[in-house]
Order: sequence, then structure tokens, then C-alpha cells
Amino acid sequence: MSDDNLQPVFNIQRMYLKDLSLEQPNAPASLLEQGQPQVDINLTLAAQPVAEGVFEVAVTATVTTKVNDKVLFLIEAKQAGIFEIRNLPDEQLEGILGIVCPQMIYPYLRAVVSDMCTRAGFPPVLLTEVNFQAMFEAQQQARAEQAAGATTN
Repeated sequence: MSDDNLQPVFNIQRMYLKDLSLEQPNAPASLLEQGQPQVDINLTLAAQPVAEGVFEVAVTATVTTKVNDKVLFLIEAKQAGIFEIRNLPDEQLEGILGIVCPQMIYPYLRAVVSDMCTRAGFPPVLLTEVNFQAMFEAQQQARAEQAAGATTN
């Protein structure tokens, strides 16, 4: 048996737009509203195994824009990727699924959201850069604190 079978493997199989929706629930009246829009952006990450050593990682952005407390538009976009990841310890696998893969997917998601805004007749919403490393570390710390809290009860 050769050592090639134990070498770490990381391959991008595919990047794709998994889901996209645009809602303008108060149109056309909301389009006549004057005022500075409020933009609320929520990001979520999900990773799940698809097959042995193959994972789907998805980053979802929900963008809600309001003017005078009326929803102008709501965009939800889910960009995903399929990655082949093999022969890594679990702690490294978690980091790749929580940091590396989302970093690769996110530029596509940013472009989709910006394009959808423009196609809907609005100025583009430009999603800011995200530090997925910091997000991952914060989630790890929150899990550790939650586990510590559960053991003291």
C-alpha cells in the first residue's frame, strides 16, 4: 500500500448558486418612499457531508433594506461549494470547512447579491469583507464556554 492514499486531499468540485430570492413586499408604494435606507445583513454558514470525503459548504446572506420602517426589498442568496477533503484530522477539517471553504465561496455570494440589487432597480449592496477566521474562533470559544457551563450545572 502506498503513502499516496494517506496524503491530505483538498479539491474544489463545484461552486454553485443554491438558492436566490428577491421580495419587494410593499412595492410599488415603497418605491416612492423618501429617506435613507437601513440595510441589515445577516450571514450564516452551513457544512454537511455529501459522501465519504466530500462536503457541501454553503454561505447564506439575507439582506433586508427598509425605508421608514417599510421593507423596500429582501434578498436571500445561498452560494455553495462542493469540496473533496480527505486524510485530515478532525480539528483541521473543522477549520477548513469553517474558514477556508467559506472564504472561497464568499466572493461569488457578494457578486450575486450586488447583481440582484441592480437587476431589481436599486443601487448595489456591497457586502463587506468577512474575517471567517475570527467568526470560526468566536464560535469555537462560544461552544467551549457553553460546554464549560453545562458541566458546572
